[in-house]
Amino acid sequence: MSARKAKAKQETLPQGSAETAPAVAAGGRPKTEKLVLFTGFSCNSHCHFCIDLNKRDVPDKTTQQIVREMVEAKAKGVTYLEMIGGESTIRGDFLPIVRTAKKLGFKDIVVVTNGRMLAYPDFAKATLEAGVTDLVFSIHGHDAKLHDAVTAAPGSFEQLLQAIANVRALGFKRVFGNCTVVKPNMRSMPDIGRLFLKLAIHHVEFIFVDPNYGGAYSNFTGLVPRISEAAPFMRQTLDVGRAAGVRHWTVRYVPLCHFTDYLDQISEIREVAIFRTRHWAPDFKNDDVGASRGAHGRLKTERCRGCALWEPCEGIWKEYLKRYDDSELNPVPGPVEVPDWRRIPEHPELARKAGHPDSPHEARHGGAPPRQEP
Repeated sequence: MSARKAKAKQETLPQGSAETAPAVAAGGRPKTEKLVLFTGFSCNSHCHFCIDLNKRDVPDKTTQQIVREMVEAKAKGVTYLEMIGGESTIRGDFLPIVRTAKKLGFKDIVVVTNGRMLAYPDFAKATLEAGVTDLVFSIHGHDAKLHDAVTAAPGSFEQLLQAIANVRALGFKRVFGNCTVVKPNMRSMPDIGRLFLKLAIHHVEFIFVDPNYGGAYSNFTGLVPRISEAAPFMRQTLDVGRAAGVRHWTVRYVPLCHFTDYLDQISEIREVAIFRTRHWAPDFKNDDVGASRGAHGRLKTERCRGCALWEPCEGIWKEYLKRYDDSELNPVPGPVEVPDWRRIPEHPELARKAGHPDSPHEARHGGAPPRQEP
């Protein structure tokens, strides 16, 4: 280990999170209680970076277990249910689970998906009729060559496009996206952004890969770029959206010193403003995702001392600091004003109805963040 790496390791500083603050959003409104429900780790794609890549042999939750957890969540005041996997749509009980969620009265029933099952028109129709309110499609390349290579699933790009076309044809409007930034696709981020524009997806998260677990941990060298190499392409992508009038594209899991001109497009700043988030998976249960990420997942080092963005920034992944170093963390001189993202107009077809907990503007979408273990 180099002297710099050793120094970074010794001087990492734990921090808390805005999610551990009182459950009140800006303006005195209670935060929305959110559950990210992992139905299991089984998947019909094989994304190299997947944080759950090494958990495919962990048994999926049973139907009964999922129903019990949804009932428990409702009792705890959860109104926003986000279902992810693995890939939840490949479950034989997927549609009954969605119908049950609707009967239980969740205001938001969000499914994060690779889209492959929704390429079948009858299944797409049944999914919407069951009660899904939002679909978040994971797109990791601007064409079949790149997307299929990253997902290790030939044909998955064409299925994804067909899925989006299917739900659009049914009049479904709440279509969102996410994209994980890894070495194989980082230089194509602006082109991926242009694809999202072509698909009229106005809420997208560009997620810097999590190397603490899973595929990116096992193949760190092949998948995890330096943040100083990835950030310029991520900023260019946000600029692609801005040039088209889209300001609800965001970046996640990045040190803010690399995004000082994009502080109103940082997922965590938006998320912790309105959500209190739980993650319930087959092998762990985390009832305070924000605190867990701040205390265990991401870190700031002594280089960050004095940075004007110390408070809102969560630093960078712990494993990143171990494998690389902290030389790319550059304290920002103050004062710095973090723009109010709530003032960004919502796209008309995505605007919430009056009285919805997240109206008039939303702090989410994007897509599901990589899960946070205890």
